[in-house]
Amino acid sequence: MTANSQRAKYDFTLHRDAWGQLVLTNADGQQHVGVVAARAFPISNPEHWISICDAEGHEIVCIDDLGETPAEARATLEEELSRREFVPLILRILSATTEEPSQWKVQTDRGQSTFQINSEDDVRRLEPRQASIIDSHGVRYLIPDVKRLDAASRRILDHFL
Repeated sequence: MTANSQRAKYDFTLHRDAWGQLVLTNADGQQHVGVVAARAFPISNPEHWISICDAEGHEIVCIDDLGETPAEARATLEEELSRREFVPLILRILSATTEEPSQWKVQTDRGQSTFQINSEDDVRRLEPRQASIIDSHGVRYLIPDVKRLDAASRRILDHFL
């Protein structure tokens, strides 16, 4: 890839219009109103492979490295992604029933939460020390480091992993 094509690849601006919609303006001045940003790998590789799609879901820009985007666009994009992504971090598992659906009570970085999972398949190991739990409403909870959980929390989690 040449320097010119790399520059053109990320030659866009992002801003919010009067209605709060995200607007992407490309190098030719064409505006795309109501764009949506999404990470392809929000947990395992959050700084890479970010897609910006138009209101109909068609990809306009694919960012392979967030660090290479212009500073203003990057700041707006990071703000948009943080609004869009809600992934509470589980700090402690207070209880979990073993029958399905399983009722969970956890302490997260955002406070205490109670939810249910439909199946043990909704508890997954992502990496050797990382786990994810998806509740019955589709909310994803993350345990960034299983080894940092207290012993009681690890015992409960081990039953499901």
